[in-house]
Amino acid sequence: MAELKPARVFEQFAKINQIPRPSKHEEQMIAYLKEFGEDHGLETKVDDTGNVLIRKPATKGYENRATTIIQSHMDMVCDKLVDLNFDFSKDAIQTYVDGDWMHAKGTTLGADDGIGDAIELAILDSDDIEHGPIECVFTRDEETQLTGALGMKPGFMTGDYLINLDSEEEGQVFISCAGGRSTIATFKFVRDAAPEGFFFLEASIKGLNGGHSGDDIEKKRANAIKIMARFLFNELQKMPLYVAQWNSGKMHNAIPRDGKVIFAVPNDKKEEVKADWNMFAKDVEEEFHVTDTHMEWNLSSADAQDVIPANTSRNLIYALQAVDNGVLTMCQDEILAWMVETSSNVASVQSSDSEVVVVSSQRSNVMSNLDNMCNTVKAAFVLAGAGVEQTDGYPAWQPKHDSKLQKITIAAYRKLFGKDPVVRGIHAGLECGLFSEKYPNLDMVSFGPTLRNVHTPDECLYIPTVQMVWDHLLEILKNIPEK
Repeated sequence: MAELKPARVFEQFAKINQIPRPSKHEEQMIAYLKEFGEDHGLETKVDDTGNVLIRKPATKGYENRATTIIQSHMDMVCDKLVDLNFDFSKDAIQTYVDGDWMHAKGTTLGADDGIGDAIELAILDSDDIEHGPIECVFTRDEETQLTGALGMKPGFMTGDYLINLDSEEEGQVFISCAGGRSTIATFKFVRDAAPEGFFFLEASIKGLNGGHSGDDIEKKRANAIKIMARFLFNELQKMPLYVAQWNSGKMHNAIPRDGKVIFAVPNDKKEEVKADWNMFAKDVEEEFHVTDTHMEWNLSSADAQDVIPANTSRNLIYALQAVDNGVLTMCQDEILAWMVETSSNVASVQSSDSEVVVVSSQRSNVMSNLDNMCNTVKAAFVLAGAGVEQTDGYPAWQPKHDSKLQKITIAAYRKLFGKDPVVRGIHAGLECGLFSEKYPNLDMVSFGPTLRNVHTPDECLYIPTVQMVWDHLLEILKNIPEK
């Protein structure tokens, strides 16, 4: 079993995981942070949005250094195994260690970005480290369109340098990120009575890997919604078909890993559908034999029920077959040719008595192509008769030329580990994009310990990298220049 070092960081992480903190419901976490700061005798502020700032004075000899902001977000993506009884509004995350990896029992771990929060709190709690003035900032609601950073007013933070602790690959230092928006398509209808002469079936798929719709979009992982749409589209070419219920995916920024559809087909076609399902499952498993090796397929009879009208059922299926999903373009610049430039992810489908809502997210570090991707997705749904809304989103973070913080960060890593870190951009969204708009002179980098399968119940933290990030951060703080 791995030793949990640094102990003070993991002590804070354990406390954080006792506190419910779903996006948009971070009140208990805000209260905890406010109490923490005040109990330590530190200047503590909470803005109107709910972001928390705790200011720590410089240690002796470092009073003339420029102020450094250390920032992470307090909310977490709440996902769990389908069959697990767990309430994210009140239940504590249950962690366990397997070798060098920390996991949670059937839920997201919350290391995105709870481990960043824990590092900040450990710094605030320490009296044996060297640093200039520090502002520890904890933003709320990062996972749903970065609304904490969006609501932050200029002047809340006062530092010259910012270190974001929301990256997920130790040894990599991020200096830019993609911008993003969400597209919400709504199909409205009045249900029809269960059609006579039709047989109802429930199709479900689970066990997909899923993943982060930014970091993992280029890894060709299966999307549960797109897979189900493919099957229904194929069947619709051969027979009449009604959709009754369609539920898949939860978060706008996660690749959906499970889902189910209740649909109706003519009585005399049910055996044909079952045979098609088995053949389809075999083909898809072969298609994703590297990325998704534990798919579970089920097709069973279902109770007759009111259905979505035939035309709307058809339009919904056609739209989800047609809408773009995955990587659109890679970066054109040779130095970034390996990085995704523009992508889209169909994230969730949720049906109710009178509507079906489809949420997808688009990302790009080229804002004109982000507009193009958003328009492409919008067009598919508008043509299908859906009402479409799009969020304002968040901007890309462009690299800062001649960044002092970048040079300090690289030099500190080289000194500690005898090699240079990888300096790169990231296709995920970071709050640094919004900070760069509100604080245009802010010099920023982002790094963090290694995480895998974030935004899924398979999320895990590589324990040895937490010590490496801690040491790296402390070395940077010692070398922040004077004002």
